[in-house]
Amino acid sequence: MSTHYEAIVIGAGPGGYPCAIRLAQLGVKTLIVDKANWGGVCLNVGCIPSKALITAGKRMEEIKKADMMGISVGEPTIDMAKLQDWKGSVVKKLTGGVATLLKGNGVDMLQGTATVTGPGALSVETAEGTQAYTADHIVVATGSSPIQIPGFSFADERVIDSTGALALTEVPAKLVVIGGGYIGLEMGSMLAKLGTEVHVVEMQDQVLPGFDKDCVRLINRRLKKSGVKTYLGAAAKGWEAIDGGVRVSIETKKGLETIDADYVLVTVGRRPNTKGIGLEALNVEMDGPFIKVDKQLKTSVPGLYAIGDVVGQPMLAHKATHEGEIVAEVIHGRDVQMDVKTIPAVVFTDPEIATAGLDEAGARARGDIKVGKVPYAAVGRSLTTGDTDGFFKVIIDADTHLVLGVTIIGQHASDLISEAALAIEMCAEALDLSLTIHPHPTLGEGLMEAAKAALGEAVHIMN
Repeated sequence: MSTHYEAIVIGAGPGGYPCAIRLAQLGVKTLIVDKANWGGVCLNVGCIPSKALITAGKRMEEIKKADMMGISVGEPTIDMAKLQDWKGSVVKKLTGGVATLLKGNGVDMLQGTATVTGPGALSVETAEGTQAYTADHIVVATGSSPIQIPGFSFADERVIDSTGALALTEVPAKLVVIGGGYIGLEMGSMLAKLGTEVHVVEMQDQVLPGFDKDCVRLINRRLKKSGVKTYLGAAAKGWEAIDGGVRVSIETKKGLETIDADYVLVTVGRRPNTKGIGLEALNVEMDGPFIKVDKQLKTSVPGLYAIGDVVGQPMLAHKATHEGEIVAEVIHGRDVQMDVKTIPAVVFTDPEIATAGLDEAGARARGDIKVGKVPYAAVGRSLTTGDTDGFFKVIIDADTHLVLGVTIIGQHASDLISEAALAIEMCAEALDLSLTIHPHPTLGEGLMEAAKAALGEAVHIMN
């Protein structure tokens, strides 16, 4: 006998659990299944714990710089075990909150491994055995996993992924990071602040491939200042165990080099979790490694939906959440679809990078634009914090003055980008931003001033 639900959600990450909650709120009888922890990778071993440790690294650096403000506290030390306990408490509060919300909204919860066995049918393998379920609607929200590269298996103790880096109980003396994308730089920069000697190996000719060149130049300066060494146009070839660590071989423009370290961290991207869940038997139409969906997140199989990392880039938690809520509305019968002008993105390096809409290069490729760029050093609030690295960049259409994109690099860029995303979503013009009175003294004034600069009307920098 099988148990029937109106909707079953496979995966309780940032796409799955909001989908299940919204379904229940709309009166849809819903079951959510996850093989690991409520909240998924993001809450347990991704977004949240990484930002907790990144905050600790920044706090330690701030303490070291406090002397310039007349605050003397001596050389700080790090207790990694205590830091991990604190990080764990943050994760526990959030994952516990997810479980409470699911239960409070009337969602049935099941821990186990789900496999789609046919249209509207699946089996779930749990600790108690295997149970069959049927549903009118099934939502695949199984997320993604770190990509392994040949010769670097995560089964080896000294080869770690981002999850392993977040679980270190001691600060490594030396670390090799393979991959200079946002995950590698976030993890590498964090550990560098805690005292690790970090070496970043990147195949492309720049770290953060695809990002604004002005941002990359600033990040490079800060990496160098932090003692992080980068190898560009380089490829990791293999590694061997040495006493208490690893010896990594890399092919650089100068030839073959080796780096000795405690660990090698592999961060070359993530792969959608679409294998082994029964999609092949249903002949679900794919788009490369991703599940192909329409604007309502429907797959080629009636009654089957997919959201989050499994449906394509950008593989971001907030995109998954929005898609989950859209799917819930669609299942309930509402005529809605995924229709957004921008999905903002944030890189928690030091300084932070945040983007919404087109970057400067992408906008120039589409037509005539105007760019307003204001340095953090021109914003009074930035000077009062002692951290003036960064800039605000507003890109507008040369004729219509519509805001096409915003790039912010600097302290609290992650908090400032939401105003830019709203401006793009509502088709705002530069004038809308420039005429909106921003409180003084705040960092947000930089966005207003950059919009004015794009119009040639800035008053705190030369136009």
